[in-house]
Amino acid sequence: MKGAGDTLAAAEEFVLREARVLDRHRFAFRFGGGSAEAAVAAVLAYRNDDGGFGHALEPDLRGAASQPVPVEHALHVLDEVGWFDDDLVAAACDWLESVSTAEGGVPFVLASVSAGPHAPWWVATGDASPNPTAGIAGLLHKHRVEHPWLARATDYCRRVLRERVAGLGADDAISVLTFVEHAPDRDASVVDALGARIRGGLVALAPDAPGYVKSPLDFAPHPAVLARTLFDDATIEAHLDALAAKQQEDGGWPITWDPPSAAAVNEWRGFMTVSALTVPEAYGRLR
Repeated sequence: MKGAGDTLAAAEEFVLREARVLDRHRFAFRFGGGSAEAAVAAVLAYRNDDGGFGHALEPDLRGAASQPVPVEHALHVLDEVGWFDDDLVAAACDWLESVSTAEGGVPFVLASVSAGPHAPWWVATGDASPNPTAGIAGLLHKHRVEHPWLARATDYCRRVLRERVAGLGADDAISVLTFVEHAPDRDASVVDALGARIRGGLVALAPDAPGYVKSPLDFAPHPAVLARTLFDDATIEAHLDALAAKQQEDGGWPITWDPPSAAAVNEWRGFMTVSALTVPEAYGRLR
């Protein structure tokens, strides 16, 4: 079995060989003494004049146009490196407000998706979606951002939690967990219902489950998060072992879906490799 040094060395070589600049800086910040400023500068390369983000920051969306999910990606990176820039975030919120629906949330994807190559599941419906509305709102609450859009989005997310938990998919639930984790006035009964939905049909408890599935570590990537209480220690340990075993001979981690291009495959694998290392680090398995 590889030691932590071997795992990191192989992953670093993969990232340097295959990953985009953004994920090189994410890796350097987390494991190599890199700066937050460099990671933020890399994120800014994906920013549009309207305040939103595009340009394949979400690798399955190859077009230039701003989209809600890339905004969530950008905020995750800012959160990851602890650099939640006020002006950048405010401009992103202004853009979110401009594309918000009457419900108060933002769609999964906008009609402008048709202007560039994209994976086939990115279909514009015009409806608000908890993915990524709830994830974005949760990150904004975490950093105590104040913006008119956040108030409306918060109301939308609370309606979803009251009325639509039974219909959430796995990716929806991960976004909603971010909201529940950080939004004020947490409702214990809603949290229980969300946990039951995750345990009852959204999580793959078998460590070797094939295909595009969500493991307990996708819901609880850190031992301090709310969803950690959904899984016992043995389950978490088994999935940490399985995650470590998925590192490929080239040093990177695989993906379990078909992106729309060869470039997207490498971009996703670079992103996933850095993310796959942060989980065992959080659980004390990378020493």
